Amino acid sequence: MKRIVLGDCLDVLGGLDDGVARLVYLDPPFNTGKVQERTRLRTVRDADGDRTGFNGRRYRTEVLGSSGWNDAYDDYLGFLAPRLEAARRVLTADGSLFFHIDPREAHYCKVLLDGLFGRASFMNEIVWAYDYGGRTRTRWPAKHDSIFWYARDPSHYVFDYEAIDRVPYLAPGLVGPEKAARGKTPTDVWWQTIVSPTGKERTGYPTQKPVKILERIVRVHTEPGDLVVDPFAGSGTTGEAAARLGRDYLLVDENPDAVRVMRERLAWDGPDVLDGSQPEDGPGADVEGSPGLTAPPAS
Repeated sequence: MKRIVLGDCLDVLGGLDDGVARLVYLDPPFNTGKVQERTRLRTVRDADGDRTGFNGRRYRTEVLGSSGWNDAYDDYLGFLAPRLEAARRVLTADGSLFFHIDPREAHYCKVLLDGLFGRASFMNEIVWAYDYGGRTRTRWPAKHDSIFWYARDPSHYVFDYEAIDRVPYLAPGLVGPEKAARGKTPTDVWWQTIVSPTGKERTGYPTQKPVKILERIVRVHTEPGDLVVDPFAGSGTTGEAAARLGRDYLLVDENPDAVRVMRERLAWDGPDVLDGSQPEDGPGADVEGSPGLTAPPAS
């Protein structure tokens, strides 16, 4: 299953059987109250260009396009609640949900998630810490997001410890050469820079997350062949991570520009691209002849 769907995730998730996904990762709009927008640029060599590059070479900037949306909700939790309920329903009995949010809304969202899953199902708050961009002089600069991990069944879930990627020790001299060479497993604080504005990974889509963050989650909390669902898929980072690791994926977004970005980004993997926004077709309608989603057999 390799699928990108244009539509409201509430409708698309409603069209799935119970228990089809080993992992659901949600990176919803953060309710910043602002318009989120990014402009895609390209630079080409031009002796009369508007910027100077390496060795004094001149370049001309071309605007390829822009994308964005108004990230403001009158009832943010009311918007999230039915979508989180639907996400929980499609999880396998040993599946996990990861919810990515910024510090302004995190505490409200955790209370909502505790109510939906039960407080015992809360496994971790992972702090994604980065160090990039401007720094305010009026408070401590905000340079982290929260990722809440909930297991559908806190006594039975997928966590492949051996699959965890290792990171360098901060003080390698204290642990000896063998341990220093092997590295250590990360804690619940993940230091990872944002996607470079000039890097190859960059798609130009607002709020794009680094693929290394999603690869770590997918690798540890699923097995090859499992289905990974992202109801607010944006630039398709979850699909990129899943595809690289041999997992199936269902990516949903109601923004046509997001679907365009995902189609281009994942063209190498050949996903089906469906339009679930047409009422006559139904949620996640199979407009390109792909099979539907059904629950896997019980293990």
